[in-house]
Amino acid sequence: MTMEKWECTACGYIYDPEKGDPEGGISPGTPFESLPDDWVCPQCGVSKDFFQKIEN
Repeated sequence: MTMEKWECTACGYIYDPEKGDPEGGISPGTPFESLPDDWVCPQCGVSKDFFQKIEN
């Protein structure tokens, strides 16, 4: 089963759970739902509320 990717609606950044966000302290394999509430988009800085699930 592949984990769902999420897209930032503000800048288009794709959060890929298989890659995580190493620069933000998020380990590879971390699902979007498990990101801390204060995590922000590494490209533009908006909150998780601006992300939407990418439908496969």
